[in-house]
Amino acid sequence: MYSSAIAMTVILVVALGIFTWSAWKRLRLLLSAPVISLGNIGERFRGTLQLAFGQKKLTRFTVAGLAHKAIFFGFIVLMLRTLILISRAYTNQDGFGLWIFNDDTTLGFVYNIIKDVYVVLVMLGVSVFLWMRLVSKPKRLKPSGEALFILWAIFAMMVADLLIDLPVPPVISQLGFWVHVILIFVLLNILPYSKHFHIITAIPNVFVRKLEPSGYLKPIDDIEGRLEREEPLGVQFVSQFDRSVVLDLYSCTECGRCTSRCPANNTGKELSPRDMLCDIRDHLYERADGVVAGNDLDDLIPNVVSEASLWACTTCGACEEECPVMIGHLQRIVDMRRHLVQEKGEFPEPLMATFQNLEMTGNPWGLPPEERLSWTDGLNVPTVNEVPDPDVLMWVGCAPAMDAKSKVIAQSMAKLLNLSGVKWAILGELESCTGDVARRGGNEYLFEIMAKGNIETLNGVGAKTIVTACPHCFNTLKNEYPDFGGCFNVVHHSVYLEQLIAQGKLNPTRQQNKSVTFQDPCYLGRHNGEYEAPRKVMQSIGLDIIEAPACKDRGVCCGAGGAQFFKEPEEGNEQINDKRTKQLVATGADTLATACPFCLRMVADSLATEEHKSSTIDQHDIAELLLNALSDSQ
Repeated sequence: MYSSAIAMTVILVVALGIFTWSAWKRLRLLLSAPVISLGNIGERFRGTLQLAFGQKKLTRFTVAGLAHKAIFFGFIVLMLRTLILISRAYTNQDGFGLWIFNDDTTLGFVYNIIKDVYVVLVMLGVSVFLWMRLVSKPKRLKPSGEALFILWAIFAMMVADLLIDLPVPPVISQLGFWVHVILIFVLLNILPYSKHFHIITAIPNVFVRKLEPSGYLKPIDDIEGRLEREEPLGVQFVSQFDRSVVLDLYSCTECGRCTSRCPANNTGKELSPRDMLCDIRDHLYERADGVVAGNDLDDLIPNVVSEASLWACTTCGACEEECPVMIGHLQRIVDMRRHLVQEKGEFPEPLMATFQNLEMTGNPWGLPPEERLSWTDGLNVPTVNEVPDPDVLMWVGCAPAMDAKSKVIAQSMAKLLNLSGVKWAILGELESCTGDVARRGGNEYLFEIMAKGNIETLNGVGAKTIVTACPHCFNTLKNEYPDFGGCFNVVHHSVYLEQLIAQGKLNPTRQQNKSVTFQDPCYLGRHNGEYEAPRKVMQSIGLDIIEAPACKDRGVCCGAGGAQFFKEPEEGNEQINDKRTKQLVATGADTLATACPFCLRMVADSLATEEHKSSTIDQHDIAELLLNALSDSQ
């Protein structure tokens, strides 16, 4: 039935030869990047099965996710079909199926049924994507002739596959055979030059993914030695990115899921996580020879990435939460900020004062250390000098200690801890900023100084548990201080309050019987996976929770993270906190609850604007809500 084996041999030699050459170009770029070390291989395999083969994240966008799954699993099934068809060019047997899958065998019969089912499913999946690109045109998808060609080619392959086995004239069946085979090799050779390269690289990219908590950032190795040797402290050139970043660049599907959830992009800021990644990838390809030769001297900023987009990031993690191939955007952004701040001294002007304040006074506002105790006036708040070995150390944080609006959080927590009967204390003037704003603002050197100082202090106290109401402090103390020898049992106040209620140490008897909507803090929720504790605290006092349409792992950032709180926002059509506050107020809830001092302040600032002048919604931290629900006798 089929033409000679010579034609197939020519196709194989030419197609595979060209692909090998193209793939080598990409591989040598990958190998030229700094190496990465991998640990916990078992966890990496498990995650790869779930995220890559199981397509776990794809159905966060339901229709597109199901369509992609149909195509993905279809291609896995149809890979065997392609091998069978190639072999038939050499055996000239219509029903040949590598012996064990021959059409006259039971296994071959079963496989052909499964294959035909998946051919139809692939066609349906392709039809969904064609509809999206030609008709519905969601904002997250960029117009792409390449994508349309790939989709039509896949559809044609499926039609051709059906023609091979249908009772049609031999010439049509033969045409279907060659169309299927040729298109397979055409698509194979397109891969290294298109976004569809992820078909090859996504699985290894998922395997080498970051296993640390989402909010964790890697330190700069031997920062003191690098300073002495005048080595780079951040990323200036694309060649300084390690192999995990190169795999990220290769694996981006350009699906736009990251950008569609980016709060900066959704308020008109210049930042688009997808476009930033794609621009860096294209730059890497253009500079390939220089990168491999080790003479890449083309600055990423501002030639490839604009400062406006770099500084618009709130580090909320929404981009990484949505990415189906586990691309790590935040580390890359912070690495480029590190270069600007520590090597070029270029960063938003307000951060200069913030960094100086941190260095001189240990807090971003520049207030004297004794101001950390101003919130304690009239309260029974023990310090570690009075209780040198507390069971619980309350890490107050700079905002609850010094920001007028946020002090109510620290005051409420102090009263709750006293009512619970636990043995607790605060550091008082010994406490200093964790350095979160310095690290995410690109000033890694200052962060490390602050981290090491705090770790020395905390090791001297020896508290069994550290409780903090600030998710940023929580994330830094729990996830980032271990890199510097600070391994502590750190608990967010929402979790600790839930525990005290469950243990009967706090008994809320004044049921509130009101409705509440909750602003999920990025550094508690997305970055550390805690969504239920604050909700359980609110439910324990009789509050009826009305969720905003975007909540939990799709909650919208308040706009304060990534050092944004201490600088002016980049130009856009709306401020992030204003957009989020509108969404929360629109729920119609009586109360707007927060579990982060920065969320509290950002939402309060929005509620104070003219737009919300007529709003009657109350605003409280969950600690304050719980305190109000306790009887006077407790």
